[in-house]
Amino acid sequence: MITVKQLLSKKGNEFFFVKPGTNTFEAIQKMSEKDVGCLMVIDNDKLVGIFSERDYARKVILQGKSSKDTSVSEFMSTKIYFVSPAETIYDCMALMTNHHIRHLPVLDQHQIMGIVSIGDVVNAVIHEQKSTIKDLENYILGGGYGTNP
Repeated sequence: MITVKQLLSKKGNEFFFVKPGTNTFEAIQKMSEKDVGCLMVIDNDKLVGIFSERDYARKVILQGKSSKDTSVSEFMSTKIYFVSPAETIYDCMALMTNHHIRHLPVLDQHQIMGIVSIGDVVNAVIHEQKSTIKDLENYILGGGYGTNP
């Protein structure tokens, strides 16, 4: 099974963040520039929230707030679900499904190691399944174990 550590080693562990006082316009602008769907909110080297496009659409826009006059801290998600590098992509998928979230920070002893998205997890699952199928096809076509060439 693919672990989060293995996923990050292939994907990379780069992540983007803002401080709680950043206005939501700047945060959305940064998400657009970096082509990401969320930013971690970090204060004094501690993860204090996640601010996502979903937060922006549902909490800022629908409430008629001005993105230049509101800070990320007013609308970020503060209930943070995360995974450790040792967990599997299936652990990630279960957590994301159960809590209806699309991004999981990866923390090791409270240190941020990166972030995984639902897209990263789905791609890893597909890759793992393709690999399993190929192994099974090779086994079947090769005649199984114990055959002599």
